[in-house]
Amino acid sequence: MKILVAEDEALMLAALVRNLETDGYEVISTTDGREALEKYRTESPDLIITDILMPYTSGLELIGIVKSNPEKNIPIIVLSALGQEATVLEAFNLGADDFIAKPFNPGELNLRVKRLLKRK
Repeated sequence: MKILVAEDEALMLAALVRNLETDGYEVISTTDGREALEKYRTESPDLIITDILMPYTSGLELIGIVKSNPEKNIPIIVLSALGQEATVLEAFNLGADDFIAKPFNPGELNLRVKRLLKRK
C-alpha cells in the first residue's frame, strides 16, 4: 500500500515516514501542497496524510481537489495542531476522513491508517 504524506515540518515528516515504513507501507513524502498535488496525480496513493498549513497549496485545497474525484475514493487523514477547530471542521466538510492532533501517538496513527485502508 502506498501512502502520500504532505507535511512541511521536517522533524514531523521524518517521524511520519519512519513510523509508516516500519509498518510496511511505501511512503511518498512531500514538503508542500503543490508537490503533494503532483505526487497525487502521478503516484496514485492508497491514502493521504496531510497537514493543513503548508506552502504553495494548503491541505484544505489538496483535500478539495482529491475529493472532487469520487472515482478514486482516496481516504485522507488531516494532521493539525490543537486550537484549529474551525479549520478542522472545514477539512471534514471538504471530505477529510479522519483527524489527528499534533503531536500524535504513533500507535494511534497506525490504527487509523489500517482502519481507513480496510474500508477502501
